Amino acid sequence: MGKVNIGLRGWRFDEDVLGEDGRVRPLATMEPADRQRILVLADRVVDPCDACWLAYGEDRIEACNVAEVIYGEPRGEVVLCSAHEPDFLYWFREDGGKQFAGELELQDAFHQWFLDGNRAPEGYEGLEHVDEDPTSLPEAPGRNEAIPGFEEEIEGLEESDLDAMDINLDDLDV
Repeated sequence: MGKVNIGLRGWRFDEDVLGEDGRVRPLATMEPADRQRILVLADRVVDPCDACWLAYGEDRIEACNVAEVIYGEPRGEVVLCSAHEPDFLYWFREDGGKQFAGELELQDAFHQWFLDGNRAPEGYEGLEHVDEDPTSLPEAPGRNEAIPGFEEEIEGLEESDLDAMDINLDDLDV
């Protein structure tokens, strides 16, 4: 079984999280870890790059690039544009970030490193992303579409189930 990215590169899911129609399967049918990551993606897929936001702030949000990649764990994730992905990879690989692998503190630690003026050296190589067969996977949702069908499904969940997931869904229209 292959792996797929949904909405953002980085977190990979088994293809079975998608139904035959290319939409994400109902949340209730997923493993809890997959469900939590899918819900975080639904919230973060339309966010600006964390590094851009740190550089420009809320007052200049229009100057921020849209997030393209996600690293870390839910509630400690970092979303980045292609221009800032090398900064994160440099921090993670070369400047102490690896100690935060799997930890919720990863987001805060990277943000502080970035706010302190640190960046990847000029010409630092990030990751080369290759789409082996981009037509075989569904298109990523647009900024205003988020992840198709999620708003309707989330409306049907019990409040206690949503609270247990500890996910901020304020940006969704539910």
